[in-house]
Order: sequence, then C-alpha cells, then structure tokens
Amino acid sequence: MWEIQHALHEAVREGREPDTWIFVEHTPVITLGRKANRENVLLSPQALAARGVDLVEIERGGDVTYHGPGQLVVYPIRRLERFREVVPLVRSLESAVIEAVAQYGIAAERWKEHAGVWVGRNQICAVGLAVQKMVSLHGIALNVTTALDYDRLINPCGLTDHGITSIAHECGRAVSVDSVKPVLIEELEKAFGIILRQAQVDTLISQSSVTTSAAPSVTLSHSPSVTLSLSKGAVNDGN
Repeated sequence: MWEIQHALHEAVREGREPDTWIFVEHTPVITLGRKANRENVLLSPQALAARGVDLVEIERGGDVTYHGPGQLVVYPIRRLERFREVVPLVRSLESAVIEAVAQYGIAAERWKEHAGVWVGRNQICAVGLAVQKMVSLHGIALNVTTALDYDRLINPCGLTDHGITSIAHECGRAVSVDSVKPVLIEELEKAFGIILRQAQVDTLISQSSVTTSAAPSVTLSHSPSVTLSLSKGAVNDGN
C-alpha cells in the first residue's frame, strides 16, 4: 500500500493523474508517525509479529496508530495551492466523518487539542496526514467494526487517558465497511465540493510503475480491499 500511495502521489504531483482518493481496509498493522514515541507501542516487535501485526515507520504526522479489519482508511492524495490549506483539509475530513456517522445516530465531534473525531472521550476516527511537495498523503482511519482491543497493543495516538470506539459499538448492531463506504464518500464529496468516480486499480498501478507482486492485495472486491476514486478537482455543480 505504501508503494501504491507514493507512486500515485508522484503521479498527482506531476499532473499525470488528477487528485486521487484511496479507500482501503488493511490487514493488521501499527504505524509510527514522524514524532511517534515508541513507548506507546506496548508489545515488542516480536510479540506483535507473533500476533500477525506488522510494525511500520511512516512519514505522516501524529504518534502511533493501528489499522486493521473492520476499519475504513481513506488516503486523500490532493494537490494543495498553499501550505495553509493543510488545516482546512484536516477540518473538512473531520466534518465529513462527523456527518457520515451522524447517519447512524452517532453524535461525534472534533477536539481542538487532538485531530480526529470523537464520541465523548472515545476516538472513532484517527487523522494523520503528510504533505510532500504540496501534495497530501496518508489520511483518516474510521472504526466501523474494528475489534476494540487494539489499545492493548498501543496507546492510540499516544493518548493514555482516552478510549476508542466504532460505529458498530455505538449502534449496538452489525455494520459493514462496504455499507459505510458510500455514505462516507457522499459526505466527502459534499465537504470538498467534488465528484468522485471509481478508477481502475490495475490501470493506475501499471501507470504508476507499481508491480502487482508489490501489492498483491489490491482488488476492488476482496478484503483487504482498495477502491481508488478520482476527483477531477471541479466544483460539484450537480451534473
């Protein structure tokens, strides 16, 4: 996934592709941001590997985050005209998530102190971005049916006094990632004033010089699954 994201980041930066949004459900992985405190990883790399959990250092902001089945991860790869657009980008992502989970009867909010979306003191969506050469990468991780015991592996986002939650937990019923994805896409389109259209994964991978062997799990229908959607960058005028 890292290779795909960076190849598309380069393609968007060079103007070979329009702004691209990646929607993915990962296999278990813990990612360490640029300023992550390794003490927030509560198990050794060996113990994590024994549980089938990868540990990866990446270039996004923030501390330590878990990704895994039942979590909808979105990577917006978008050109920014000015660096001051980063904060509005984060706020728009948060707003889209707040509106999406509201459709499931969940009252969520943002906090000034920590990026992300919260239900009470529990985080339902983590946010961590990077901007390289004025193009964003990495993004958000929305807990849909995520197993909520991953705080035994890490202190999520480096916080020890907050909990974690999911859409399914708050609803008290089963909710699938596939059912949440179109809801979130609609709210992202509203928040950013764009129209997203689905792209062919294999075509984008080949155009971005990423081999299929480097990304064997990239499909449109199987879990872990990836949907690549392209925004033309135009204002959504309803056409």
